[in-house]
Amino acid sequence: MQTAVRSYVLQVKQVKIVLPRPHGKSFAHRSELKQAKRIVVKLGSAVVTRGDECGLALGRLASIVEQVAMLQNQGREMMIVTSGAVAFGKQRLRHEILLSQSVRQALHSGQNQLKDMVIPVLEARACAAAGQSGLMALYEAMFTQYSICTAQILVTNLDFHDEQKRRNLNSTLHELLRMNIVPIINTNDAVVPPPVPNSDLQGVNVISIKDNDSLAARLAVEMKVDLLIALSDVQGLYDSPPGTDDAKLIDIFYPGDQQSITYGTKSRVGIGGMEAKVKAALWALQGGTSVIIANGTDPKVTGHVITDIVEGKKVGTFFSEVKPAGPTVEQQTEMARHAGRTLASLLPEQRGEIICCLAELLTEKKEEILNANRKDMELATTLGRLSQPLINRLSLSTAKLNSLAIGLRQLAVSSRDSVGRVLRRTRVANNLELEQITVPIGVLLVIFESRPDCLPQVSALAIASGNALLLKGGKEASNTNKILHQLTQEALSIHGVADAIQLVSTREEVEDLCRLDKMIDLIIPRGSSQLVREIQRAAKGIPVLGHSEGICHVYVDSDASIDKALDVVKDSKCDYPAACNAMETLLIHRDLLRTPVFDQIIDLLRTEQVKIHAGPRFASYLTFSPSEVKSLRTEYGDLECCIEVVDSMQEAVDHIHKYGSSHTDVIVTENEETAEQFLQQVDSACVFWNASSRFADGYRFGLGAEVGISTARIHARGPVGLEGLLTTKWVLRGEGHTVADFSEQGSMKYLHENIPVPQGSFN
Repeated sequence: MQTAVRSYVLQVKQVKIVLPRPHGKSFAHRSELKQAKRIVVKLGSAVVTRGDECGLALGRLASIVEQVAMLQNQGREMMIVTSGAVAFGKQRLRHEILLSQSVRQALHSGQNQLKDMVIPVLEARACAAAGQSGLMALYEAMFTQYSICTAQILVTNLDFHDEQKRRNLNSTLHELLRMNIVPIINTNDAVVPPPVPNSDLQGVNVISIKDNDSLAARLAVEMKVDLLIALSDVQGLYDSPPGTDDAKLIDIFYPGDQQSITYGTKSRVGIGGMEAKVKAALWALQGGTSVIIANGTDPKVTGHVITDIVEGKKVGTFFSEVKPAGPTVEQQTEMARHAGRTLASLLPEQRGEIICCLAELLTEKKEEILNANRKDMELATTLGRLSQPLINRLSLSTAKLNSLAIGLRQLAVSSRDSVGRVLRRTRVANNLELEQITVPIGVLLVIFESRPDCLPQVSALAIASGNALLLKGGKEASNTNKILHQLTQEALSIHGVADAIQLVSTREEVEDLCRLDKMIDLIIPRGSSQLVREIQRAAKGIPVLGHSEGICHVYVDSDASIDKALDVVKDSKCDYPAACNAMETLLIHRDLLRTPVFDQIIDLLRTEQVKIHAGPRFASYLTFSPSEVKSLRTEYGDLECCIEVVDSMQEAVDHIHKYGSSHTDVIVTENEETAEQFLQQVDSACVFWNASSRFADGYRFGLGAEVGISTARIHARGPVGLEGLLTTKWVLRGEGHTVADFSEQGSMKYLHENIPVPQGSFN
């Protein structure tokens, strides 16, 4: 165990060292917290104390120590303000009292009568005196596992209000930090006097040290700390007492918002409370220290809550002096949901009008759109952060906009009977009829990279299906996305539902958006396989519709037509190599090796400047072969592909099932029986015969547009258009029917007769 810990510490120490920053102004945004050099972690009584309030929660404490050690070994200066001395002392004193009483009773009666023992009320100062040394010894032992030294400092009000004592304390702390030692700070509860009433929060230089919240705030300002993390037993600050029906967690709290808060009762332990925490936090914020109040007791997050905060993730309540110009993402989601319900209630013709209006705007405003896109292209090229495939995806042209407009008009026509369409009707019994109808999913979150043309496509599909929509585009396309979103809202405005589609332009990380499981119903990622995998990992409570990779195969059978093979291979790989439906692996039947068919395919790829990688079997046939592929599960996204040899159609199918991603796979053959077997056996979302893999697209399938391609096996699969953004609900129409009517003693019987589905929509 010791060896494992040591190696972990060595790995941590390789992390980039954090440099100090000028103090005096708090961070404006969570993303800036990564720059925090000096950090105070305040552990409330509920965090370090066990549920029985007697003794310490050792597991929680150990995980907190591990995180603090990690940050310390990154080069940050960590300090801990801790509670727990009273609880630890209470545990020790109770044990001593029980032991003492049992001995006396045994001497007096000759037998142990523990059931008659009465434990007296223990005075808090005595408990603190008995527990302080043990608490510190525990911290010392835990930090030693990470090769970090600690030092104990006990303070009272005098240490801050007496100028000489304050200077001494300041000097001591600075010296400890300079020596890479973690100070463990606590109020000296063994001697501390009761706080003077109404003496706290009298300006930056005066705060009464009456609890560890005020101590942490006073210490943070005194030591010019960048970040104060106050861990408690609640997720953060709520607008009303946690646990009440309408209580909402406040993501960012600003000075002056106190009037909007209703405070509840204090914690089960400790002497503070949320109101005390807020006052102390605002006082520290005024002194230039950023503050976050978060949960340090939740088993799901305890092991990474501190490091998550420092990484800028949306954890707890962030106190900021900078109020954003626009709404928060939570507010945007609420606005979208509210307007989305109105959108869903519009007539199909009205939703079609909105989509047609958007199509017209794409044509009318094309110069504005292309100018914005040129700015994004110039910036991306100058910075050099994007690969060529992503640059290609970022680029818009008149042809692309015209194609978009055509697709949207096509969608407007095909969507007339979408929302509210009756799928089935059943007569359950006399005068009791059941219908299954299509309805919107709710609020969609679409996250996309480098492809601004995705915005109007997805927006049109959301409008057609009556769904509210949150859009999170890559910053590399911010100018283009902004103008396209403005045009989308302009189109929505003709029927008063402009808020139904929101563009998230705040600094929210994708992982933070994926935590909005109570507000978002479906996430659709459009981008690299890495983006999709990250979202699938992060979205633990929200369904994700998408594909992790586009590893598409083209199998050239022994009975293939040479002309068809050349056309299909060229188009599949070279038409748009950055697309997820581009060919990545070319499977060739063994009988074609060293034939004119094979030679022409190789010449074609070389002419098109496609870099070839050899699969293991292909490499074994050649004396001088291209570089052997590192993995047969590679999505190149560029003018590169792998070539592998198979002995039969069945072996090609087995290869696709083993190495493919269930996206799109193709067979080129003149043998109809072989083709039909391939089409039936390959378990992919799209399977083609003698056609390019590039046809796997919503517009090309006649869907008008697509939100992406799904390789999932539930809900929607393949190019996902309008139908994939609808779910169903059941509508039962009766006349006072009860289940009891259909019991053995009841008067009614089930019929379950199918009724013809009427034309038109539920609307």
